[in-house]
Amino acid sequence: MTTRAFFLLLPCMVLLSAALLLLVKIFLIKSSMDEICSQLEEQLSGDTNILISTSSRDKQIRRLAAGLNMELQKLKKMRRQYQNGNRELQDAIMNISHDLRTPLTAITGYLDLLETEEKSDNAVRYLSYIQNRAEALKNLTDELFCFAYTTLPEKGLPLEAVCLNAALEESIAAFYAALSGRGILPKIFITEKRIFRQLNTEALSRIFDNILNNALKYSGGDLQICLLEDGTVSFSNQAPTLNKIQTGRLFDRFFSVEAAQNSTGLGLSIAKALTEQMNGIITACYENGTLHVNLSFPQS
Repeated sequence: MTTRAFFLLLPCMVLLSAALLLLVKIFLIKSSMDEICSQLEEQLSGDTNILISTSSRDKQIRRLAAGLNMELQKLKKMRRQYQNGNRELQDAIMNISHDLRTPLTAITGYLDLLETEEKSDNAVRYLSYIQNRAEALKNLTDELFCFAYTTLPEKGLPLEAVCLNAALEESIAAFYAALSGRGILPKIFITEKRIFRQLNTEALSRIFDNILNNALKYSGGDLQICLLEDGTVSFSNQAPTLNKIQTGRLFDRFFSVEAAQNSTGLGLSIAKALTEQMNGIITACYENGTLHVNLSFPQS
């Protein structure tokens, strides 16, 4: 190779070397970014104190990792503050609800005693108003208490063998007077086969009660209740004040329509939370003006 040819090839060799170095640099940067992204996903999906690290010697990559670590520390601090604040709020709701129950129990007790006393017509009417308001306040307090309870993830429900037939019959009996007062005569079909599931008795009673209370709010004057041999429980009633969009939101917290007076909008939200804690499924659909609420629990 002549000197002239060497000098002609030299620029090409330099460009080729630079291109190779650039490709290596790009590959290393890409590898470092993939490494950081992978660690970032783990940091965001879990609660770990391990910082993002990089094997790159590039100053900019290391500065990026350090900056992400700073922001992650701030995010984790904010998350802890939110969790602590949420827990304190839930505890406060539970405590307030519990404290309200004691005077409410005394009030309702004395109201029951007043029923046996002689009263004027006005006193009877006023007593009826007081009883109605006291019962509404008691229901609101119970719903707030259950809402706070069911949103605590550390709370577990002790399970035992529960007969769905007996639990459903008990809830229907408790609501029969209220349903009759609204002119609702429920059509009931409960299979003769005894259906047992691993459930919490109080939670199941609360679920049935909340669904029945929902029927009181929205029923157009009818109610059908079925318990099938596969353990599926269904509640159906005409609901002229509802539509498909509103039905899709019935399980949302604090959602209620104007037709539902004295309601926190927590009843079905609580029912859904309790159902899912016991590995059950609860759904609602609206077809031809009829609201269907279906409930099922897996067989152990």
